Amino acid sequence: MRESNIMKIHYITGISAIILVAIHIMFRLIMPYGASLEYENVIANYKNLPYTIVLELVLVTVAIHGFNGLRIILIELRQGRVWEKSMTWLCIIGAASIIAYGTRTIILASLTGEV
Repeated sequence: MRESNIMKIHYITGISAIILVAIHIMFRLIMPYGASLEYENVIANYKNLPYTIVLELVLVTVAIHGFNGLRIILIELRQGRVWEKSMTWLCIIGAASIIAYGTRTIILASLTGEV
């Protein structure tokens, strides 16, 4: 994939993350902040399908944006075809791992109420 396309993905995920985090914060403003952090309320949030979808989208968007940013920083530190390919694959694996573990947590919390 061309670097210009990768940067477009980076910009799109950055803007998307801002929008999705704003939606996430608005979900939190429904009740007082302290009450929203109580265990029962947190687990109840995972049983709310629209909120769960927003959490998953935040997870995917922030993971892709963050690991792509890390990849860009690492590529700027050192150039070379092997280095760039290695950093790209390392960041893809890192993002996929974070997304998989976070999705697992969301699924477990929404189905069983335990993490």
